[in-house]
Amino acid sequence: MTAKMQLKDYLTLRGTLRCVTGLRIGGSTETIEIGGLDNPIIKHPLTGLPYVPGSSLKGKMRALLELRLGMIDPRPEVNGRRNRAYGEVHHPGGYGCGGDDCPICRIFGSNAGEGELGPGRLIVRDAYLTDEWREKVEERLLEGEPATEIKYENTINRITAMANPRPMERVPAGVEFSLEIGYRVFDTGKGGNVDRDLYQHVLQGLQLVQADTLGSSGSRGYGRVAIEDLTLTDLEGNVLAEAETLEGLREAWA
Repeated sequence: MTAKMQLKDYLTLRGTLRCVTGLRIGGSTETIEIGGLDNPIIKHPLTGLPYVPGSSLKGKMRALLELRLGMIDPRPEVNGRRNRAYGEVHHPGGYGCGGDDCPICRIFGSNAGEGELGPGRLIVRDAYLTDEWREKVEERLLEGEPATEIKYENTINRITAMANPRPMERVPAGVEFSLEIGYRVFDTGKGGNVDRDLYQHVLQGLQLVQADTLGSSGSRGYGRVAIEDLTLTDLEGNVLAEAETLEGLREAWA
């Protein structure tokens, strides 16, 4: 990499994240109430409206891409030391290597002080309700109706058949959030072409989330999402690609 790096462009992807099934991203219980819910979802502290944290989407994208690229080692011990709880991540130069040929470190960022890649390229912003859905939810709240759903899960004793119900709060299926994802394109000696070529991994990561799940309890049917109505623009606001689906946008970008 050259001694200097220049911000060449800034790509912005906007679209809609739609809940195909109930979505649960857990929040904290600040107060304890008799009969209160002990498994709430995350909500805006001022409005009380649900949202999707950018960290949740970005983390899931990274994890799925590392799996897709074969960077996960499931062994309990690697090189004489205990493996990570969810599997050791093997980048070309080690975990968080910062290597110039590591797409994960270049896109998502590397460990502090490792490598010379500069800042991570990807910025995933918190996704708030679309204008249409915010009005619907606020109207329900004014009428005293809940804006979310409570789904009861059970753990069952296999001997006695006794059930232990657990109420879980979810964003209902059909609710839509406004998605915005930024991507910095740096010129590190090749005119920004390296970062531009790696943008395909960003779209692939979103497609993997769509194929997998977002949030918790995915194996129980939660967290299936669809990412739709997408527009990709550059720093000047020029439209680089448009598509109704991620598959269409990947084809248009390629």
